[in-house]
Amino acid sequence: MEGTISTIVLPEVDDTVRLGQMIGERLRAGDLVLLAGPLGAGKTALARGIGAGLGVGGRISSPTFVLAREHPAGPRGVPLVHVDAYRLGGSLAELDDLDLDSELTEAAVVVEWGTESASRLSSDYLLVTLERRPDDQRVATLQGYGCWPGRVAGLGDGPADQRR
Repeated sequence: MEGTISTIVLPEVDDTVRLGQMIGERLRAGDLVLLAGPLGAGKTALARGIGAGLGVGGRISSPTFVLAREHPAGPRGVPLVHVDAYRLGGSLAELDDLDLDSELTEAAVVVEWGTESASRLSSDYLLVTLERRPDDQRVATLQGYGCWPGRVAGLGDGPADQRR
């Protein structure tokens, strides 16, 4: 089963970070998460939460100017590779130069702006699309492909989360 798992309203940036943390707690080596949405929608805040959920070392910030940042594994033993594909402009050749295929066996890989090119890295991936409403709230839509629908079912069902 593939498709939309849930849509979650995120009133505050902290809610976006918490959603990321819940996703990160479920990640294991070999997982691919794609983050989509316009500038300012909260992709990097979500990535910070994912890093917290994994317990990785290092500050999670936008890798826009370096394309990819590697964060060493924490107590869970899963490192994080955080990629910003914005500057790649959908270029498959430049994405191949990052050698993410090999990273996918040893780390969890989170790619911002990677829906056009990074989804070909694996048939098993989670796509999180963020939008920012005029009232400054964010909305996250989670779509799972391959093994993902069952792995993140129930995200957003907690009392602090609001569903649309």
